[in-house]
Amino acid sequence: MSNIKTIKISTEFANTPKGRNHPADGPNTGQRFREELIEPFFNEYDKLIIDLDDLYGCPSSFREEAFGGLARKYGSKKVLDKLDFICTDEPPLIEVIIKDILHAND
Repeated sequence: MSNIKTIKISTEFANTPKGRNHPADGPNTGQRFREELIEPFFNEYDKLIIDLDDLYGCPSSFREEAFGGLARKYGSKKVLDKLDFICTDEPPLIEVIIKDILHAND
């Protein structure tokens, strides 16, 4: 049996994530999400399921820092092998995040 953890951004982090890592962006930045909710579990679990439902937007700055930053640290292949996404509210968002991961080092 696989070791799986689900992280629902809207309830475990914020329903209005925004920004990369600048203090003016507030506390709900991509860097904080990556460092506090993904990286501590990245090597502990076989799969991390990121639930993107119930968000009021998911800006590119947040996505790129959270998921692109993860790809810069661990490599795109490892990140894509480890993460799965749920997004019934806006399914195309999953493909956008996958592109963020694949192009993190461009």
